[in-house]
Amino acid sequence: MPKRAFKIFFPIALILLACGAQAADRDYTFARDVVSRAQNDLRRAADFARRGEAIKKGDQVDRYSDAQRSLSKLDRKLSEGKFDKGDLDEAIEDVKKVVEHNTLSSEDRDALQNDLRELRLLRTSKGRPY
Repeated sequence: MPKRAFKIFFPIALILLACGAQAADRDYTFARDVVSRAQNDLRRAADFARRGEAIKKGDQVDRYSDAQRSLSKLDRKLSEGKFDKGDLDEAIEDVKKVVEHNTLSSEDRDALQNDLRELRLLRTSKGRPY
């Protein structure tokens, strides 16, 4: 390849690579937004339970902590540009345990059930916008 052609095509190739990387980040930005909503809803539900003393019953604290930890782990990998179905499945299972076994307000239960639906859609779409 002549030097002139290299000087023209090399910068173009770099720009296309950078655009592709940004597009991938945007896709996982959507996934991270879904995870962030679930984390916020969990925090709100835990705060409600603390005010009502319900969180002091047995394993409720552990279920909130496990769900937050698994969502944080998932978010960390997404921020690195990695989609891990196993981590997503773990987060879904942990949030599901909170919904099924913790004392929740009807508003928090509805929000977390919606988060579960969104997380399952995220699994189906492999972390991409749906």
